[in-house]
Amino acid sequence: MQSPTPWDSPIAAVQSPPPWDWPVAAPHSIVRPYIAPATPYSAGHRGIDVRVPGDVVFAPADGVVHFAGTVVDRPVLSIEHPGGVISSYEPVVTELHAGDVVSRGDPIGRVVAGHCSTVCLHFGVRVDGEYVSPLLFIGNVPPSRLLPTRW
Repeated sequence: MQSPTPWDSPIAAVQSPPPWDWPVAAPHSIVRPYIAPATPYSAGHRGIDVRVPGDVVFAPADGVVHFAGTVVDRPVLSIEHPGGVISSYEPVVTELHAGDVVSRGDPIGRVVAGHCSTVCLHFGVRVDGEYVSPLLFIGNVPPSRLLPTRW
């Protein structure tokens, strides 16, 4: 019997090569990481906050605009991708509308103030309705290295 590979995981099944691009220009500086909630209704941080050089946000992968509008008091844009994946961006103003097709690298909107103390983009990803770390989809992110807890 052949041993399992890292590509046998459920996340690998939704992330088909090639991986996504970053939704903002380099350098890519994460202001606040993804923090998985203990339960669907627990506190957590269901995305990453990324510092934005300039203000343009780009489609990280091909998809169709799922939602473009205001949620509570912030402009939000969501894109539906194949495999039950939806990416979301806030606070982003856009001229796109639900149903518009976007391609990887297309400008999809502009980041405005309102989420962090400095201008940043909140970038979230859901797979079949469950939040996951967007870093699972981004290319060129080095793998984590576990270190021993005792010597």
